[in-house]
Amino acid sequence: MKTIIFDIETIPQDFDSLDEAQKYYLLKTADTEKEKEKIKNQMALWAPTNKIVAIGMLCVETGKGAMYFQDKEKKEFEENGIKYWSGSEKEILEKFWVAIAHSNKFVTFNGRGFDCPVLMLRSAMLKIKPSKNLMPYRYSSDQHIDLLEQLTFYNSVRKFNLDFFCKSFGIPSPKSSGVTGHDVAPMFKEGKFEQIARYCAGDLEATKELYLRWQDYIKF
Repeated sequence: MKTIIFDIETIPQDFDSLDEAQKYYLLKTADTEKEKEKIKNQMALWAPTNKIVAIGMLCVETGKGAMYFQDKEKKEFEENGIKYWSGSEKEILEKFWVAIAHSNKFVTFNGRGFDCPVLMLRSAMLKIKPSKNLMPYRYSSDQHIDLLEQLTFYNSVRKFNLDFFCKSFGIPSPKSSGVTGHDVAPMFKEGKFEQIARYCAGDLEATKELYLRWQDYIKF
């Protein structure tokens, strides 16, 4: 039995790389420069306008994992049971689909709302065939446990982010280093590729601890 936690980091595509019709579509509701800038930053959230720069995976049963990340150089190394490997967006997606094919169950935090559709859509855009359906039946935890949905009882109560839930459950927050998802794009521009990968690895460990708490005390 392999239970795999995964998490991704994304950045916006270059706005100027879009054609005029795409630019107009994105900005048609923005009246001010501030609103336009906000939409450009939100491009990291949507598969047609983002790029995946890191994909992290962690096996709950073994504590070992993999981190596939974009870098200008080819790199391979291991830290704290995580094997790091760098390549292009297409290459790291191909690595992910090979690895996830062997899992029986996978765990995410807001995976249905972000990670899973982005992984599947970005793969299709790059002509990569997914090895597993990451969007199975929503109201079952047999294959996919989306902790955001489980901890809000399928949106019955208020949503909180991973940092807030971790602190509430007494779990060390991956955001305590001062880095958040908003920092990923500027870090990528600055060439801090390994730092992004390590930040993603922190999210994996926090998600694992939150999953174990859900499994031991909330799951029926």
